[in-house]
Amino acid sequence: MAHDKTKLLRGLTIRRAEDGESRRRGSHMLLAASALVIVAAAGAAWFAFARIPLKSQGEDLALAQAQIVPPPAAPEASRAGSLVASGYVVARRKATIAAEITGKVVEVFADEGDVVETGQIVARLDSVLAERDLALAHSRAEAADAAIGAIAADLQDAERILRRTEALSQKHFASEADLTKAEARVGVLRAQLRQAEAQLRTARLDAQRNAEVLDKHQIRAPFAGVVIDRSAQPGEMISPLSVGGFTRTGICTVVDMDSIEIEVDVNEAFIGRVRPGARVSAVLDAYSDWTIPASVIAIVPTANREKATVKVRIGLERKDPRILPDMAVKVTFAESDNSAGAATAQKSSSAE
Repeated sequence: MAHDKTKLLRGLTIRRAEDGESRRRGSHMLLAASALVIVAAAGAAWFAFARIPLKSQGEDLALAQAQIVPPPAAPEASRAGSLVASGYVVARRKATIAAEITGKVVEVFADEGDVVETGQIVARLDSVLAERDLALAHSRAEAADAAIGAIAADLQDAERILRRTEALSQKHFASEADLTKAEARVGVLRAQLRQAEAQLRTARLDAQRNAEVLDKHQIRAPFAGVVIDRSAQPGEMISPLSVGGFTRTGICTVVDMDSIEIEVDVNEAFIGRVRPGARVSAVLDAYSDWTIPASVIAIVPTANREKATVKVRIGLERKDPRILPDMAVKVTFAESDNSAGAATAQKSSSAE
C-alpha cells in the first residue's frame, strides 16, 4: 500500500526540463503567428491603395500640401523692396518756461494738458519788493520833475533881470558888475535846469526798468501750445540759474502741437533712395492699424558715425490729437516715389 502511494506521488512530479522545452515551443509558435498577421495586413493595405485612381491620389496629395504650407502674406509681398525706417515723433517748438529773475512762486495757473496762448500768464512770483522799488522810482521821477519846474521859474526871473540890467547898462544906469552878476546867475540856473532834466530822464528810465522787473514777476507763455509738464509749485524758489538746494529753474514745459513732425534714422547705405518730397506711410506703435500719410521734409546733412545712419525729417499731412511727442513710429518710403525721384534726377543731370 505504501509503495503504491510513493509511486503515485512520483508520477505527479513536474519535470523542469520538459516544462522549459514546452514554453520555448509555445513562444516560437506565437511569433510565427504574429509575423503571418503582419504580412497579411500589409498585403491587404497595398492591394487597397493600388486600386485607388491616380487622379484621386494627386488630389489628396495637393490637399495635404495646401494644408501644410501656409499661403504667402500679401502685405509682405506688397512691401517687398520698400525702405522701412523707425524713429520718433518730435516737436520743433518745445520750451521750458522759466523766470528771468529769482523769486518765490506765489501762483501757478497752468497744469498738464492745459492749452495756453501766446503771452498768457502761467505763473506769478512774489512782487512786493519790486512794487516798492517801482513806487520809489516814480517818486524820484516826480521829484526831479518838480525840481525842473522850480529851476525853470528861477531861470525865467533871472533872464528878465539880465535883460533889464543890459538895458540899464546901455544907458549907464547899471554898473558892469551888476551885468556880470546877472549873466552868471542865468548861466548857473541854465546848468541846474539841464542837470534836473537829466535827473528826470534817469528817474524815468529807472521807473521804466523797475516796471519791467515787476512785469517779469508774471511769467508768460512764449507761444501757443499745450502744457506737457508742470515743474514748480507755489512756495518754491525759482531762478534762471541753478544755485543748488531746492531752487528750480523752470515752471512748466509747453509744446507747439502744430510743429510736430517725425524724425527717423535711415541707414547710410540706403539714404540714396530717399528724396525730399517723397511720399511716406507712417504707423505709430501705439496705433498699429492706423496709417498716417506723410512726406519727406528734408535730409539732415550730417551722418552719425557710431550708428552709420542719417537723420530724415518727415512732415505729417494731417495733425491729430492722438499724435504725441516722443511716440515711437515706423515709416515706409514709397518705392514708386523714390524711383520717380531718381528718374527725374537722371533726366536733369542728362539735360545739363
